[in-house]
Amino acid sequence: MKNIAIGLVAFLLPLGAFAAEPDTSRFQLERSGDHFVRLDRQTGAMSLCEEKDGSLVCRMAADERAAYENELDRLSDRVTALENKSIVNKALPSDAEIDRSIGIIERWMRSFMGIVKEFQGEEQRNALPQKT
Repeated sequence: MKNIAIGLVAFLLPLGAFAAEPDTSRFQLERSGDHFVRLDRQTGAMSLCEEKDGSLVCRMAADERAAYENELDRLSDRVTALENKSIVNKALPSDAEIDRSIGIIERWMRSFMGIVKEFQGEEQRNALPQKT
């Protein structure tokens, strides 16, 4: 097994395959007939690789591709559902809802301004007389 790994490293270094990947311990390559199988140790994804014109070309394994396509379909359906939901939520409020909201804000502002006037009155009563 170690001899295969050493052989792969010796074969792939001239191809520059490891120069493209900053983390060389992330992927593991194994020969399988006239192809290579590349395992991504972080995600578990497997790719089938072969040498073409001095470069190592990899593509997803068939079962990984199916899982990838299923995940894309699921996410696409979720995005569509969220977009449809947001379109429904963007409906403008009715006049009655606007009037009710304005009424609430008006009552709040009147109450707030009443409190401000009370503080101003207390401040004037507690102020020291001016000596001029």
